[in-house]
Amino acid sequence: MFKKILIANRGEIACRVIRTAKMMGIKTVAVYSDADADAPHVKMADEAVHIGPAPANQSYLVADKIFDAAKRTGAQAIHPGYGFLSENAEFSEQCDAQGIVFIGPAPQTIRAMGSKSAAKDLMQEAGVPVSPGYQGEDQSEDTFKREAETIGYPVLLKAVAGGGGKGMRLVEREADLVAALHAAQREAKSAFGDDRFLVEKYIERARHLEVQIFGDGKGNVVHMFERDCSVQRRHQKIIEEAPAPNLSDKVRANLLEAGVAAGKAVDYRGAGTVEFLYDGGDNVYFMEMNTRLQVEHPVSEEITGIDFVEWQLQIAFGNGLPDPVQRTVPNGHAFEARLYAEDPANDFAPSIGTLTSLNLPGQDDGVRLDSGVRQGQDITPHYDPMIAKLIVHSPEGADSRRTALRTMARALERTHVTGLETNTSFLHALASHPEFEAGHVSTRFIDDHRSQLFATPQLFQPAIAAWTLANAASSMPGDNDPWTSLTGWRVNRPKRTTHWIDLEDGPAAVIVGTTNHDDALTYHIAIERAASAAARRANQEGAGKDKQQQGGEKTETFQFQGTLKSDGSFDITLDGLSHRGFIATHLGGSRVFLNGHSIDILPAMPLAGEQGQAISEGSLIAPMPGTVTQLMSAAGDRVEAGDVLMVMEAMKMEHSIKAPHAGTIEAFHFAAGDQVREGDELAVLSED
Repeated sequence: MFKKILIANRGEIACRVIRTAKMMGIKTVAVYSDADADAPHVKMADEAVHIGPAPANQSYLVADKIFDAAKRTGAQAIHPGYGFLSENAEFSEQCDAQGIVFIGPAPQTIRAMGSKSAAKDLMQEAGVPVSPGYQGEDQSEDTFKREAETIGYPVLLKAVAGGGGKGMRLVEREADLVAALHAAQREAKSAFGDDRFLVEKYIERARHLEVQIFGDGKGNVVHMFERDCSVQRRHQKIIEEAPAPNLSDKVRANLLEAGVAAGKAVDYRGAGTVEFLYDGGDNVYFMEMNTRLQVEHPVSEEITGIDFVEWQLQIAFGNGLPDPVQRTVPNGHAFEARLYAEDPANDFAPSIGTLTSLNLPGQDDGVRLDSGVRQGQDITPHYDPMIAKLIVHSPEGADSRRTALRTMARALERTHVTGLETNTSFLHALASHPEFEAGHVSTRFIDDHRSQLFATPQLFQPAIAAWTLANAASSMPGDNDPWTSLTGWRVNRPKRTTHWIDLEDGPAAVIVGTTNHDDALTYHIAIERAASAAARRANQEGAGKDKQQQGGEKTETFQFQGTLKSDGSFDITLDGLSHRGFIATHLGGSRVFLNGHSIDILPAMPLAGEQGQAISEGSLIAPMPGTVTQLMSAAGDRVEAGDVLMVMEAMKMEHSIKAPHAGTIEAFHFAAGDQVREGDELAVLSED
């Protein structure tokens, strides 16, 4: 077996490979960029080599730097992980030329499957069913128009060299085809250096199924059952499961047979995944083959009991396929949820910042946690914003899928992250949705159930109660001495303090009174919501105006009892109901976690506008750091609500900045090619 391997990757997958290598007694070498100097994978490895600046095209994508690190450390083999150089045929060839083992398929296999168009042609020859479409060399607009019309709308544009949802566009009518093609070509050119495209029939409410395969490179291929990865945003998976629910024996048999046939057609070596679309009837259609270990491989590991990285290493060393332990049926059911630093409410835009607190569930919660970040680490715009993968498994049983799903929901309730936005609440809404629980999924699941998945929970009062409890604990001395207390102590009257806070629906005054009854402290809260920032400022400046004349403020009152522990967890009793949760500091305020959801409470800023930022009315603000790639209008142009004004690129994805209302563009503050920071004012739009 290898004595030392280098992992040409970072984050979660690098940590994952290192764990198995250590178990096998293999030494490991990590590589890292400037941004990853203190990352967990660097500390886990036996050795680590610095390979350059933060941008991937100056570090993780530079093959010469990877080879130099391998030679300097004496690594015998390179594990590419996923992404970066994992599906680069030239890199695999260079490994052979350098006398280093590439832990993956042969170069010719990667090359054949790296082109979606060539892969479809090859699969057709092998008898694997493929979806109707066009994958020819003619890339003219007229050809795409003609072929799309022949196929019939809606159609899907897919980058020939694409993956991970990048360079993909759904087109529902001919009028949108050319603009969608150009946008997708720009994205594909940036992400893959290749702007060639294919077009195929879009199957509405299809399911995304995939078969995990292993081959020895000598024609022997086995499957490790299938996964369902249908629930996606922007064509990227966010929750996966194995095996796929609600499949007939016939469809499952055809699917697995097609997956193995695809592997044999290219003499597959190592771990790979064959992806299919299922139309809900009897048909499955080949989409692509991923010639690497997939992000979602843990769910297949859980139902088979096989360490896939160990199998990769055994096969790469030349030992062939390990003794098959494949069962006729999988053992139970497994789910994986991808925890991302992103904002679902903002079209899942990446969220950049520091992980000021990172509390994740673990084995005690029935969770396998695959992560590659630590508390205090920055999530940067240079790499994928994944924080962790939460994997749960329920052994074989009549209700194993529901049991695993309930475990996942509980695990998400124990997931507490502050410092940036995450998709935790959204994942919890998914795992708790009755249609998902029933296995009624498709690639349009999020669109079909958007109103429920994005619904705001009725947790306002317990969140304010938790915030009050934390605030009181930090500001009230334990001996309750009125001379040292900073709270509003009054002779013979309850203590009373007033705090201004910003809530999602505007500013509010939280007036807190406290009384002692038999050594139990009770909090009385009055919440007065100001109608405007002007009303708030008038109150703060002591204008003495009658509140009824300040725009119709409304007052809510309630009382509660509760306890707060030093770790931030709390118990609250409110209106006879008990609430248990967690509170942590977040961006100068607090984030309260309750029942799988979170609510942010930020202190009001007296001299700023409604949202606590001094931003001029009609301005457009950058939702994340990135690069302006294109201006779609010019200063002086009149635009309608929803018109795209400019395009930004962040995390290798394009994001359209749209007009929030009709008006005239007063000015653009950035040009194409300019770097912008989150919160930068991009343009000013006057309102009609």
